[in-house]
Amino acid sequence: MAKELTLRGGGVLRGRFRVPGDKSISHRALILNALAVGEAHLTGLLDSEDLHATARCLGQLGVQIEPSRIIGRGGKFSAPDEPLDCGNSGTTIRLLMGLLAGQHFKVTLTGDRSLRGRPMARVAGPLSKLGALFEKGVSSAPLSMSGGAIVNQSVQSSVASAQVKTAVLLTAVQGEGLLEFIEPTTSRDHTERMMRAMGVVFEDEVLPDGRHRIRLGGPQRLKAVDVDVPGDISSAAFFIVAASILAGSDITICHLGVNPSRTGIIDALQKMGANITIMNMQTISGEPVADIRVRSAALHGVHIDGDLIPRMVDELPVLAVAMACATGRSTVRDALELRVKESDRIAGILKIVTAMGCAVTDTPEGFTIDGCDGRSTAAISIDATGDHRIAMAAVVAGLKSGDETRVSGGEAIASSFPQFMNLLEQIRA
Repeated sequence: MAKELTLRGGGVLRGRFRVPGDKSISHRALILNALAVGEAHLTGLLDSEDLHATARCLGQLGVQIEPSRIIGRGGKFSAPDEPLDCGNSGTTIRLLMGLLAGQHFKVTLTGDRSLRGRPMARVAGPLSKLGALFEKGVSSAPLSMSGGAIVNQSVQSSVASAQVKTAVLLTAVQGEGLLEFIEPTTSRDHTERMMRAMGVVFEDEVLPDGRHRIRLGGPQRLKAVDVDVPGDISSAAFFIVAASILAGSDITICHLGVNPSRTGIIDALQKMGANITIMNMQTISGEPVADIRVRSAALHGVHIDGDLIPRMVDELPVLAVAMACATGRSTVRDALELRVKESDRIAGILKIVTAMGCAVTDTPEGFTIDGCDGRSTAAISIDATGDHRIAMAAVVAGLKSGDETRVSGGEAIASSFPQFMNLLEQIRA
């Protein structure tokens, strides 16, 4: 049965705190170390349903995982007795497709109803070109595949997706020859950073036309590496927006990952007039980490498109809440990827902003919002349709409501941020 969250609007946010470990880095810390040779100690891993799915699937492949330790298989996995259930995690299934493309056994990957509706051809196509064998007509899970003799060559992705890129790189390090991978623009680079730390040699550059190219010769053996996972900026984004729109708020989020490929939400909010200060910059396990102080501010409309979108695509639902609380019109373009997340997130954004009492227009690849000038908004009742980020964005929207907010489907939050509601109440004065 779907869980309904209820909360009253108002209050301010105050305090210093950390958010859970970065989901993208946590997945990669498990999967890349599983492929590597040696033992790694992992701290700060995200404790969520998505990560449990990755750990469970790796266990079925013979990987030994303890709470803070993983022993790599050196590129040789065991054939699972049953299908690999990836739950609701798109990262799990797509990265495992790349991991298993070079393994000489057949495997079936599946997931929950939401995951079975998400596109997989964008990964299966490039991997098939390199030599992986998929059942004909693969476009969604469940899908069956067999590893093949991987021969690296030129591969172009039609989307700037870190999941597609990572799947291809996981395959290429198990293959023979030179991979040339090109994506339309640079997607988040956690995989490249971690692979370099593990001893993988490759070249990457931004081409004159803005496309991103990686050249990697295979095969290469990864060496296990310890990882200290910083806080997840995608999780922090909900508090950053909430503190920005609630008058009198002043929060500091500590030990937060600020990888430039992920900080589009900060850039966008600062363009809107947000009061955000980045402090104590350092590099930990190859990733930039900092403390971020956020104080409430009067926001104004903004236009978001182009290269900024891949750097904040997961944060667009909560950025839309900030846009609804701003003065003037905001527009988002080039965000078609929102249509194929855990739900159609553009549709979810329209539901939230409409419930807040603001005018919002659906466009082919984005939306336009006329802000409510920072005033309290209407009572909100939203069905999150099983999407964790829509559910949390609706909760943040409810903080500006003068009435009670109801969000059905709130159990979806557990996939990425089980502690979200408790942490919100702890810092809400």
